[in-house]
Amino acid sequence: MKIDLHIHSKNGSDGRWPLEKIFPEAVKRRIGVISITDHDSIQAQEEAKSLADRYGIQYIYGIELNITLAHPPYRNGKGVSLDCLGYGYDIRYQLLVDKLQALRDFRQKRAEMILANINDEFRKEGREEFTEQNLEEIRATVDGAFGRPHIANYMIREGIVRSKNEAFDKYLEKCDMPKMPLSLEEASELIRSAGGKLVLAHPGDPNGTSLVSFTSSIREHQTIIRERMHPYIDGIECWHTRHNKTTTDAYLGFARKTGLMVTGGSDCHQQPVIMGILDIPPYVAEQFGL
Repeated sequence: MKIDLHIHSKNGSDGRWPLEKIFPEAVKRRIGVISITDHDSIQAQEEAKSLADRYGIQYIYGIELNITLAHPPYRNGKGVSLDCLGYGYDIRYQLLVDKLQALRDFRQKRAEMILANINDEFRKEGREEFTEQNLEEIRATVDGAFGRPHIANYMIREGIVRSKNEAFDKYLEKCDMPKMPLSLEEASELIRSAGGKLVLAHPGDPNGTSLVSFTSSIREHQTIIRERMHPYIDGIECWHTRHNKTTTDAYLGFARKTGLMVTGGSDCHQQPVIMGILDIPPYVAEQFGL
């Protein structure tokens, strides 16, 4: 039996596949325990649980929350963006539902501001600017939380760029606007009050939102977790497709010493389809009573 506790869907965020396609594929890949962890969204959770039951897969309610964290010894106290995974929470907990709606509403406003910045770049290039109609066409492609990948996909479709990397390198990085800030403390309170567990996602990811934004040293990552994060998290995502064996082993050892639970997942957005490729041991599921 395989385990994958980090998968994104088109229904809730920026996955390329809808749930109806993810679950049959999970069966083919012999995934026995799964969690859909869409960005700042629980929109897909009820349907995901229903499909998991239909296909005989054990399901853990999931979400990926983006937080802002500062630690004074690093970056002159300036905050960095990190991701945390919430598991096993009550999907009807009203404070969580309300906060996610606020985050969702802000994502819409943020997208409009990003498009305005892109139009500034287009004017410099003598290119036709995005209009309200373009914005509506992008919105029509969004099933869950509105994010920059949706804008990138639209730019590819319109022939403005050839790839998602080009969209980010040429426009989306320089035209970015801040997300609605969510602190570690608030994320912890929301998930724990809803009966769930909060897990630090992919802390050693060299290419993503991770503690690498503070320092490349895994030893220093562990110091940051101990000094700044430990009271607010329940676990660490040790297995991840952008963690090498050294990173995974280091975090497993650290979790054992500090009494934190351990999780793992592919972070699959179906581009490519990588869910279930990690060798995650059964005791990870057992931590959730499965």
